[in-house]
Amino acid sequence: MKAKQIKVGVRTLEGGLREFGSTLKALQAGQKVAKRTGTFFVSVEAMRQALTPSRLTLLHLIRTRRPSSIAALAKLTKRNFKNVHADLTLLSNLGLVHLAPGAHARDSVTPTVPYERIQFEIAV
Repeated sequence: MKAKQIKVGVRTLEGGLREFGSTLKALQAGQKVAKRTGTFFVSVEAMRQALTPSRLTLLHLIRTRRPSSIAALAKLTKRNFKNVHADLTLLSNLGLVHLAPGAHARDSVTPTVPYERIQFEIAV
């Protein structure tokens, strides 16, 4: 069974726009375009600011311990709920965490990490 993974890397703004342009041209020409997934940053520093050790710890704990809620994850990490929630929101916006709402509005939100691996890609 193949492990689900996501690419995280550094790509210049120009490189990202160039790739977008070529994809758009291919679509306009009616060509099929291979689906590519990943999260890319414009610099190594931007990636380091987003993927801090505490956020990487959250990813690992969600994947291995499967907490049922953000509150349960905050207890596991011995961190403030508000800070854990803010980190999960950022990680969700990056596509690294899924936040699934409960069946009812009052139910808690369950964080999940749908990947077994994160592949870092940095051009030298």
